[in-house]
Amino acid sequence: MPAIATQKLQPLLSVFWREESVSVRGNTFSGRLYVPAKVPEKAGLVLHLHGGHFNSGSPAEGQAVAAALTEAGAAVFSLAYPLAPLQRFPETLELIYGALDAIARERGRWVARGAPLYVAGEEAGGNLAAALAMIARDRGGPALAGQILLSPMLDACLATASLRDAHAGASGCCWADGWADYLGAPERAGHPYAAPLQAMRLAGLPPALLISAQDDPMRDEAAQYASRLDQAGVPVSHIECAAPTHWPQAYADAPEKGSCLCKTCGEIAAFYERTAPS
Repeated sequence: MPAIATQKLQPLLSVFWREESVSVRGNTFSGRLYVPAKVPEKAGLVLHLHGGHFNSGSPAEGQAVAAALTEAGAAVFSLAYPLAPLQRFPETLELIYGALDAIARERGRWVARGAPLYVAGEEAGGNLAAALAMIARDRGGPALAGQILLSPMLDACLATASLRDAHAGASGCCWADGWADYLGAPERAGHPYAAPLQAMRLAGLPPALLISAQDDPMRDEAAQYASRLDQAGVPVSHIECAAPTHWPQAYADAPEKGSCLCKTCGEIAAFYERTAPS
């Protein structure tokens, strides 16, 4: 594994991070590289896509989730992806796929060249991670060891009971406005890469870990997607934390002992262990 210059890394609990960048088709995308204080010899590399509602969020705001993914035993590249409405589907997704491909080819900068590669994200980032898994399957790479989806936004219909409990509506709520900004036109919601829960073909996707909570607005979407992946023969684990957790605010809280993210960290570590190449 390549040595990482710790003098350039910023401490965060038992995790360190530094600013990093990757070049994609002449464009440079910035982000944060996170590494655990003790990097496992066979550590994987995770492309993390921060939360928000497609039109909001940043790697800085996704720090707590990125730290949990790292604490579980991997190096994590948290990407500053373009936000809607300045960039919309499918252009946003194509750019992020380019970043995934570049990170896969350059992974030897941060981990072993043959290290397993994962995609992960919360909320809108979970949507993008799920879509990346589909694109990688359909285009023959890069090969993914797994996908980690935390409270993913998977369905533009906004019709689940958990979203109704959160008072989501057709307009004037963060989820509806985010979907509108990302899609630009309602007919795009029918594309499987835009709304993965509506995809008709899920077979052949990498193993998945879905994490939500009883008081999570995305709870029902996560449960439905987990069920559909299982029916398609995709190895899947679905973790639903007991309420109250105050999700999604829990994603902004550091993964301290007893917190939701701290408990989730163990599930992520077990997922890395199950999906790592033998």
